[in-house]
Amino acid sequence: MKSVTVYDIAKEANVSVATVSRVLNNTAPVKASTRERIQSLINKYQFQPNALARSLIKKVTGMIGIILPDITNPFFPEVLAGLEQEARKQGYTFFLCDTGSSNLDIKEQYKRETQYLNILMEKQVDGIIMIGGRIDLHKCSKEMAKEVAEINKRVPLVFINGNLPGAKFHRVVIDEEAGGRMVTEHLIGLGHRDIAFIGGYSQMSNTVERLQGFRMAMERAGLPVREEWIDHGGFSVQRGKNMMGRLLEMDTVPTAVVCANDLVGIGAIKAAVKSGLQVPRDVSITGVDGVPLAASVIPELTTMSLRCLELGRAAASVLHGLISKSGDVQTLTILQPELVIRESTSVPMQKEA
Repeated sequence: MKSVTVYDIAKEANVSVATVSRVLNNTAPVKASTRERIQSLINKYQFQPNALARSLIKKVTGMIGIILPDITNPFFPEVLAGLEQEARKQGYTFFLCDTGSSNLDIKEQYKRETQYLNILMEKQVDGIIMIGGRIDLHKCSKEMAKEVAEINKRVPLVFINGNLPGAKFHRVVIDEEAGGRMVTEHLIGLGHRDIAFIGGYSQMSNTVERLQGFRMAMERAGLPVREEWIDHGGFSVQRGKNMMGRLLEMDTVPTAVVCANDLVGIGAIKAAVKSGLQVPRDVSITGVDGVPLAASVIPELTTMSLRCLELGRAAASVLHGLISKSGDVQTLTILQPELVIRESTSVPMQKEA
């Protein structure tokens, strides 16, 4: 059976192709009776316009690319959910590119990022959003930064957190330093004086900023930071178990632990309980991220919410503004984190009556 074209619809409706196009794209007013006649034929033949042809005419594809480092980390799907909500509302669909950093060495991850950037350009996406990976490096090489800067000259690009040197990028970020400071101040306010910080990577900007916030809160309270209680070993549950295990083997152990993310916090709780401790009676533990999983452990994890959904929505909104060129778009959008107090923190045991 011959496929129906826009020309066939126009001929049978006794209108011009342009009028059919206006109905399909809703780009201009069409007389109600005419619109109804055209729409009836579209429904009759189940007509679907050729997306590729439309993209060539309109010079847009309605597709955006998203590059992230680890879809298995619950933080990223939460951001992705917010991003998808806003992008779909604006009429976009997207290519999702996961560099799979949990299974790859660091060099291979960045190589895969480069491959995805090139693929997305070949697909002629309308814009790209990057989260994690090289943009989260505390010190990124000039070569890797330049590569992204060149892409940014050809297509709108938005970062969620992170940054790269040598060029101006549009960014939507959470105040990570404030997050580290606020969660530490919560523990200090409960009466804790011996506080550790575990998790993350020393070369990653998110870890550096959260740790800066931790140090700032300790300094303001006149409390010493014990360097042996600071351990960078990753962002996973298993790494959290390992780091907490090392803390508990020391001659002197902290009464509270700030974890670099929620997964590390969950691992820390598991290690503490396995060692015969009660959380929070013997040790208080906090996370950072605010993923739903943090509310599903026992005890429920006190955390610093990085407002994942809002981050995603804001990034999609900024990218849409750049693509559509609809007014001024802020180069930097900053969101503030929110403290979520749950069951894993309390006053130190010696403070209880």
